Amino acid sequence: MIAAAAGAFGLLLGSFLNVVAHRLPRKASVVTGRSACPACGAQVRAYDNVPVVSWLLLRGRCRSCAAPISAKYPVVEAGTAVLMAAVALVHADDTTKLVLGLVLVAFLVPLTLIDIEHQILPNVLTGAAAVTALVLGLALDPGGEPERLIAGVAAGGFLLVAALIRPGGMGMGDVKLAGVLGLFLGAPVAIAMLVAFLSGSLVGAAIMARKGVTAGRKTKVPFGPFLALGGVVAILVGAELIDAYTSTFA
Repeated sequence: MIAAAAGAFGLLLGSFLNVVAHRLPRKASVVTGRSACPACGAQVRAYDNVPVVSWLLLRGRCRSCAAPISAKYPVVEAGTAVLMAAVALVHADDTTKLVLGLVLVAFLVPLTLIDIEHQILPNVLTGAAAVTALVLGLALDPGGEPERLIAGVAAGGFLLVAALIRPGGMGMGDVKLAGVLGLFLGAPVAIAMLVAFLSGSLVGAAIMARKGVTAGRKTKVPFGPFLALGGVVAILVGAELIDAYTSTFA
């Protein structure tokens, strides 16, 4: 029931996160103003704004002008629901990890979308995420806050060194997001970083194989989505992977 409730909430939240990802980089309010068709400007009616269902019933087109509506919107809504449900299933018995995991997902979704489209990680989101992590961590698990603070400093510091060594290869937004992951995850941020670098390297290798080494190295690929992927993996199985590693090699 917890997973079902989290999934249902994720559907509704995903719809709002679509708005955040679209409006925030354009400096538009994410609170006021009705959703409108980007082609004709017609306001989206309430019954046409039901997550996933409305897009399917409208066959991916605006009711007013029949312009195509990107499949990104229902995918984000459904994806957010799945992620929320998965976090609830894994951490139903641990309130701290449940809350921190759900809130982290809520920040990672718009950050990923914005970074993919605009190659930026807005300070307003990473800053709000950091403050939220600190407040929730202190309220729910004050004894575990030192570990999360250390993890945040370590993860952010690691990427900061990388950014200083190779300017332009790693943005400060990535540094801040890594710190945020540590504040939410604690020790499992190590898994998040490992997954981020492995997945990023695989994508980079694929680009170079397709375009050639010289052109591939010049291709800009945002690192935020890989950090987000690592964050999701760490939320779901990070602690278990660390335990498996330490029990095998310690």
